[in-house]
Amino acid sequence: MNKRQSLFHIAKRDTLPWYQAVLIRGGAIVLALIVCAIVTTLLTGENPLNVYSTILYGAFGTPRKSWVTFHNLAILLGISLAVTPAFKMRFWNIGAEGQVLIGCLATAACMICLGGKLPNAALILVMIVAAIAAGALWGFLPAIFKAKWNTNETLFTLMMNYIAIQLTSFAVSKWENPPGSNSIGTINSKGDVKYVGWIGNMFSDGYNKDFMWTVIIVLILAALVYLYLKYTKHGYEIAVVGDSENTARYAGIRVPRIYVRTMALSGALCGFAGFLAVSAVSHTLSTSTAGGRGFTAIIVAWLAKMNPFVMILISALLSFLDKGAVQIASDFGLNEYVSQIISGVILFFILGSEFFINYQVKTGAKHK
Repeated sequence: MNKRQSLFHIAKRDTLPWYQAVLIRGGAIVLALIVCAIVTTLLTGENPLNVYSTILYGAFGTPRKSWVTFHNLAILLGISLAVTPAFKMRFWNIGAEGQVLIGCLATAACMICLGGKLPNAALILVMIVAAIAAGALWGFLPAIFKAKWNTNETLFTLMMNYIAIQLTSFAVSKWENPPGSNSIGTINSKGDVKYVGWIGNMFSDGYNKDFMWTVIIVLILAALVYLYLKYTKHGYEIAVVGDSENTARYAGIRVPRIYVRTMALSGALCGFAGFLAVSAVSHTLSTSTAGGRGFTAIIVAWLAKMNPFVMILISALLSFLDKGAVQIASDFGLNEYVSQIISGVILFFILGSEFFINYQVKTGAKHK
């Protein structure tokens, strides 16, 4: 009996040399830019070169645009670093968005309730502790349920996002300024509490300095996370649990404890990112303060294969492309959804490149 095989079949690659992986990723980015240029040209009739120059201008066209791009990079990188320990032990923390948001809420609460009552340095310290504690709690809850009752961490962390959103909505309704605006405006922006709780105010009187300190702090955090995962006992235990829970148990590692400790750390780092988002960047609070970065950070961590230093490059690329997409929509009279479509196309190609790095499509029919 003849058995006909498919003309094409997919096979897992052996480890690909690093330079070939770089070429595949680079080719994916080039293809993404070409497709985006074609789509935008069809919609606007503009020369593709104008589209590319608009992307550059959107990210780095003015000092203010450059700082905003670096701010987006820093916050995205901070959240990506936060989810890395949990993902490395294969605990699928999809709740980074909520963990960041609850950190934002704790930070804003301290700024509003304690502004002017404490010295600025003491207030910022209280804000950091509150944000980290709130984020750690949001990470601890799904971990303890997983450790005790083996609940599904993906669903649990996802649902925690909605709780954080509703708590934030409630807080905004209580603190709205002016009344009836459904917004709290810029926190501590005038009067005796002007700039109180703004982290940049600790180092200079300039508002724009906030962005610089955000970048510096997150780059230091990247180095610390790398050292923690690479050279500490806790990092080793996370790696062992991620490779095989059975092996970890056989080696005497208490897996439930690792779950709880690592998720508390992951949530704490997300909470700290929330502190930076409010104290160093936006100086306000809303349900969109996290800006969806909690989900984008998952992509960054996965593409970087949990390497904090590679995350810097990927966060920079995504932040650059995102700001460029927004500028395209603005300059060419397109609505905000077009910029999201462009960003989605770019992410599609980048994610697709990972398939060709890990797998190969072989041709050739065989007949039996």
